[in-house]
Amino acid sequence: MNHDDFLAQAAVAKTQIKQVSSDQVEAIATQLDVLILDVREADEYQSQHLPSAVNVSLDNLEQTIQTITQDKSTPVVCYCSGGNRGAIATHVLNQMGYDHAVSLDGGLRAWISNGKDTIDG
Repeated sequence: MNHDDFLAQAAVAKTQIKQVSSDQVEAIATQLDVLILDVREADEYQSQHLPSAVNVSLDNLEQTIQTITQDKSTPVVCYCSGGNRGAIATHVLNQMGYDHAVSLDGGLRAWISNGKDTIDG
């Protein structure tokens, strides 16, 4: 898939999912037992990620999610660097029946720009 096709896919996904702000993610994470999924590649995750995030690249999400949680009512927050892969991942999870999956609007960049803590590799 070329980059333009990827961006088009992300744009469509964003119209069909729920996106939440970094403040909303922080609130969700303190109130619920939430799964935070970093859907970037392993090297990106290792350099910096959200606290308590689990790394599953977007390419491996469909094959791996069942090993992380089989409970499709689990609240899941997906994120990437800028929001596109996170939106696609959320859309994939919604299609798989994970009805409480949301995407961090703006991804890790938005999280950092809002002064939120990260784990640095």
